[in-house]
Amino acid sequence: MFRRIIRKRRSSPTLAGISLEEELALIRVELMYGLRVNREAYLRRKVDERIEMATRMREREPAEMLADLRGSLERSVRPTVVDLHSRRPARPTQDPEPA
Repeated sequence: MFRRIIRKRRSSPTLAGISLEEELALIRVELMYGLRVNREAYLRRKVDERIEMATRMREREPAEMLADLRGSLERSVRPTVVDLHSRRPARPTQDPEPA
């Protein structure tokens, strides 16, 4: 059923086409939340975001972009490492006597 839906909606590949993964995600949203996703609006927004990103990349120096990236990485929350061995209850050194 889903293959038939995907084949019907997929058009020839273009610069700003919907990939198979994106199409599956859109179908999942439609099924889970009962929404209807407008594919044309989605593609327009995707093109706009791509143009905006290209504009940002052209206007900035690589060193400036690297500094911003480094700053955002430093601000990100470091994952907490949990030692599972310390949380396990201590095992008795001897086996309990059989009942």
